[in-house]
Amino acid sequence: MHVKTLTSQKRRALLTARKLLQEKALAVDNDIRGLLRNFGLKVGPIGASKFETRIRELVEGMPELAEIIDPLLEARRELRELFAVLHRKLLVIVRDDTVCRRLMTVPGVGPVVSMAFTATIDVPARFKSSKAVGAALGLTPVLNQSGESKRIGRVSLCGDGMTRTLLYEATQVMLTRTTKWSWLKAWAMKVAARRGLQKAIVALARRLAVILHRIWVSGTDFRWTRDAQST
Repeated sequence: MHVKTLTSQKRRALLTARKLLQEKALAVDNDIRGLLRNFGLKVGPIGASKFETRIRELVEGMPELAEIIDPLLEARRELRELFAVLHRKLLVIVRDDTVCRRLMTVPGVGPVVSMAFTATIDVPARFKSSKAVGAALGLTPVLNQSGESKRIGRVSLCGDGMTRTLLYEATQVMLTRTTKWSWLKAWAMKVAARRGLQKAIVALARRLAVILHRIWVSGTDFRWTRDAQST
């Protein structure tokens, strides 16, 4: 059993607290939408910055309902302000961390993903091979054996769920939002063409974990046109 360093434990605590505030704020948003829906008031698609203004427009002329909604809006505002405090703290830490900055040279990998990965892996030397990182994060398929039959099942989902989820999100950003082409995206698109998008996302997340570990160990940046970092 690996005991994480104090630095990684603190970073993990920051990530967990940040995520908690984010989830609570989103939960309040959804609850407000649900409450207003009961009165036939539809919020509709709206950005976070304009959400409160939209809600006040809907309850205008309904003072009793406004008295109920106001405390929820206040709680939402405070949760988002506290989330912003922790997010700024995260950005400061990543800005001063050379490893996180190198990991962020990989398309789709931002401050949250880089910090989560380093906090989870903690000491990269504890993995003899970069390929072992994918298995440690539950991104490798499980082999089901019964008698003479062998069947490859879904990924194991063992290890750190938060980092695994963030890697999935990073792959989706790379595939759908990153406009600059790279050998890694080209590889993932070929997998998607053969096996479907969902399997491509899982495969890319696994390969991304391997590449991030290799970048960390080698002290290099991501190479956009060379396949030297692939496995």
